[in-house]
Amino acid sequence: MLVYKYFATNRDQGVPVSRIEKVEVFVASPGRTFVTLRITTTDGVTGLGDATLNGRELAVASYLRDHVVPLLIGKDPSRIEDMWQYLYKGAYWRRGPVTMTAIAAVDTALWDILGKTAGLPVYKLLGGRSRDGVLVYSHASGTDVPSLLDDVQRYLELGYKAVRAQAAVPDVGGTYGVRKGKVYEPAATELPDEQPWDTEAYLDFAPRYLEAVRERFGFGFHLLHDVHHRLTPNEAARFGRSVEASRLFWMEDPTPAENQESFRLIRQHTTTPIAVGEVMNSIWDVQHLITEQLIDYVRTTVVHAGGITHLRRIFDLAALHQVRTGSHGATDLSPVSMAAAVHLDIAVPNFGIQEHMGHPDETAEVFRTGVTFADGMLYPSDEPGLGVEYDEKAAERFPYRRRYLPVARRLDGSVHDW
Repeated sequence: MLVYKYFATNRDQGVPVSRIEKVEVFVASPGRTFVTLRITTTDGVTGLGDATLNGRELAVASYLRDHVVPLLIGKDPSRIEDMWQYLYKGAYWRRGPVTMTAIAAVDTALWDILGKTAGLPVYKLLGGRSRDGVLVYSHASGTDVPSLLDDVQRYLELGYKAVRAQAAVPDVGGTYGVRKGKVYEPAATELPDEQPWDTEAYLDFAPRYLEAVRERFGFGFHLLHDVHHRLTPNEAARFGRSVEASRLFWMEDPTPAENQESFRLIRQHTTTPIAVGEVMNSIWDVQHLITEQLIDYVRTTVVHAGGITHLRRIFDLAALHQVRTGSHGATDLSPVSMAAAVHLDIAVPNFGIQEHMGHPDETAEVFRTGVTFADGMLYPSDEPGLGVEYDEKAAERFPYRRRYLPVARRLDGSVHDW
């Protein structure tokens, strides 16, 4: 076992400067797999960061343990911006989900430490509240239209003011985004679940069930829908026009975003708002989409887009171009990331909405969070830092389990775009 320990240097003699003394990486699966980074300073202050990359968790854990942790020992934890630049530029190989997730974990932990050292919640370090609470949406789904409508009603009765709606396409055999059992967890199998997909059947069915939601519940709440990158730009434009009467808050990921210019075609044919960005991990990945106003909401996250420092930079760019925030918030974001997201959401001026799926009961045995839900909104903790604690002893009861997201295959057997 390799242990990294900080020892004072001559430069430190007589200077009471806190340094990073210990860095630990934990991998556990309390309900789902999380990678958690904990940094401890010479003053005994600890900070937590989330390093979870769904389906590639061990890659980030190795990146941290083998390549990042040795660089942190002895560093000044208050130099957050400098540390971000050091980890990003110093590796030479920049960007990418593994690198940016690892940087995010360090960055988030350092913000947690700064808040605890200052005796302030992180959102106050970011400029304080821009709003009273953080509007959130959760996921309603069904195996058919009646069960979807029942699930929408359930979320409205829980107090949500915004609901995402997904239903299984009839006779296709499997639709991503539809809950199986009591908890919606897409990463549920040890190897990828290969699910069939029929674009024409989806394009025929989805507008009808979204219309059914509006017919039953009206327009007194926000209705969202996720396309999961599965349409061509022309198909996405057709879909966007077909659901305009349902007044969606957004259609999410209508087409794969590698070819960002393709979103211009969608824009030209529909007024349905577009949300994109959960699989993107830097400001350079979303720069064109934002500056050309090809999207309405940017969905980049704390954990996958370089932490609070870099996500704030993305949100500031978006604000200049009338693009709002709508960060990803699935169960693969640990309570550490969710807390960091809420602290940032409540501070930025161009906040739009925050995804909120919650976590299974096992997760609460390992993470204690001060984030609270009431009346359709999340509220950050006023404890110093992020307001999250990690119980490593409890985590030992939940060893790592490999889980993958499903893979879509067209009816002819070929792999569909994701």
